[in-house]
Formats: sequence, structure tokens, C-alpha cells
Amino acid sequence: MADDGYTDTHRAFLQALLSRQTIDYETAKPLIASIQTAATPDRPTLPGDITFETFEDFINTVSDAVIPFDYEILGAKDQHHGGEGIWALVNTTSDAMTQMATVHGADEIAFVKRVLDCMFEEKNDSEAAEVMAVKGTEALNLRKAERGRGRGRRGSGPTQQPDGSTNGNAADITMHQADLMLQSMVAEGWFELSENGYYSLSQRGVLELKDWLVKTYDDADDEEEEEEEEEEGGGGDPAHKKIKSCSACRQIITVGQRCPDLACHGRLHDHCTQLMWRQQRDRRECPVCKLPWENAPPVGEKAARDARRARGQNGRRSTNGRKSHAETNGAHSDGSEDLYNA
Repeated sequence: MADDGYTDTHRAFLQALLSRQTIDYETAKPLIASIQTAATPDRPTLPGDITFETFEDFINTVSDAVIPFDYEILGAKDQHHGGEGIWALVNTTSDAMTQMATVHGADEIAFVKRVLDCMFEEKNDSEAAEVMAVKGTEALNLRKAERGRGRGRRGSGPTQQPDGSTNGNAADITMHQADLMLQSMVAEGWFELSENGYYSLSQRGVLELKDWLVKTYDDADDEEEEEEEEEEGGGGDPAHKKIKSCSACRQIITVGQRCPDLACHGRLHDHCTQLMWRQQRDRRECPVCKLPWENAPPVGEKAARDARRARGQNGRRSTNGRKSHAETNGAHSDGSEDLYNA
């Protein structure tokens, strides 16, 4: 590692980061204080002495030191926790799916891939609801390697492996194994589990998997279309792309708000809205199509609740105020199943 400014205190900070993978400023203050106190016991450091500039110096120094080893510390606003700043130690050469394979079996990784397929294909419909979260009971049902019905353009075929190959021999796992794997994904910081029982990709997962997500769920045709739209001044992502970006911070968005015009690709993290309004001199309008940003549909778990509420209202408006048997069982008039039935 580079010696320029890199001391034992930075090594201790890196050791702590390796054990937890992510860190925020408030968590780092007592950690850095204890590290500095251990280095200079005659001059104890209190958590209150650790300024954000000190924290930033640790982050930047350690990040520069690990770059030659194909690691980097990346920061982002946490979509799940009110835009709190979060920093993650990220491997820059091997994707997260490959990293998971070092501690989990192939069938377990195939199960995780099916859960991700469900999040970013089935639960990610620009014309209906961009949920990108899976109810726990539904996630457990994905323990079977093959299901009777198709699961999106990638989900119904062989499981794609981290190296780009496919594995047509992925075996089922038991309910218990699936439950333990979901618990592991939360404990390891890849998934978030909400109070309502929804699994979604954590901010750490988004940071680590961002390139893989785009490569896996966005077609090459989508990327060419995005380049054309940017050249024409549209910016952002085509509306049908699966992996979309916030119009304010340009980071991937899985929790937030979307333009009231569902055909528009304007998206904002909840914590980025005020920043956008300030940039637009308090004009609360879509940064892409300029439509007033009123009653903006949610992105994330809230979108599932809105979709269920809308279905309930439609059911009450049906004949005699009762749903048909098909509607009750999550099927539409065209015979397709309801993708958001939790």
C-alpha cells in the first residue's frame, strides 16, 4: 500500500471497514476516536472531536491506498434511510455475485439471482408500478429453480452466472435454506428487510451491483436509445429501461418518486427533491418534461401499496361491488397474473 500519509490509524480503520463493509459518519466518529486514542493514549480523542473533514480524510486516504488492490470506497445517499450518507468498500473488478459465490453455494446464488430477477423485472413495470421489492412469502416461493410460468425475459430460462455463462442445472433449495439465505443477504448488507416484510436491494447492494444491474437488465438497444436521447437533449433514461437514474444526483433509483406522466423517465430520490427544486428556483416540475410535480407516483415498496389500493377501488366499482373470481386470485381479463399480488 502507498505510504504517503497512510498510517497505522488508517490500517485500523480499514480493518474495521472490512468487517462491516459500510459505514456512515455517526458510526465512524466513535470508531476513529478510539483508534486515535489507542495511537496516542496520552492525548485521548472523544467522538465529538471527530469532524466530518477528519472522517473524509480517513475515507480518501484509505480509498487511495486500496485502489491498487482493486478496491475503492464509494459514497452515496441511502435511499432507504432518509438520504443519510453511506460509504461502502467496493471491489472494482469482480461483481458482487462473484463475491457471494465465495461464501455461498451455486444453488443459493441461483436463488438470489431469481429474487433479483423478480425485483428488477416482474416488480419493475413503468406502465404500472416500479416496486423493485419482493414480499417475503413470494421470495421464498422462488426457491424452486423452475416455475410453471415465465418470469420475465431472463427469469424463465437458465440462471445467468457471474462470468456470463448459464447454468441450466440449478437445483431447488428447501424453504429453510431459502429463509436462511434471505437472512444472510440482510445480515451481509446486500438486502434490506422492511417492517412490512419486503426485501429490496440495500444501498450497499446498489453501489456494488450497479454495473451488473445495467448489464443484466438493460438491453444494448436500450443503451443506444439512451445515447440518442442524450444527444437530442432529453437526458436520463428511456422510460422502458429497467435500471433508472435520479434526475438530480444521477445515481440509480430504487426508492423515491417518478414523474406523474408515466411515459416520462423523470425520477427523483425523496431526499433529492428539495435539491432539485432549489436548482429550478422553486419550480416544482419534472426536470425532464416540465410537467407539474404533483401527486407523483412512488418508486419502491410504496408503489406496491398504491397498486393494491387502486385494485381495491377498481374491485369496488365492479358489478355488485364484488370482484370476479379471476380478480380475487390475481388474474387479469387477458389471462395474465397480477405481478404485484403480495
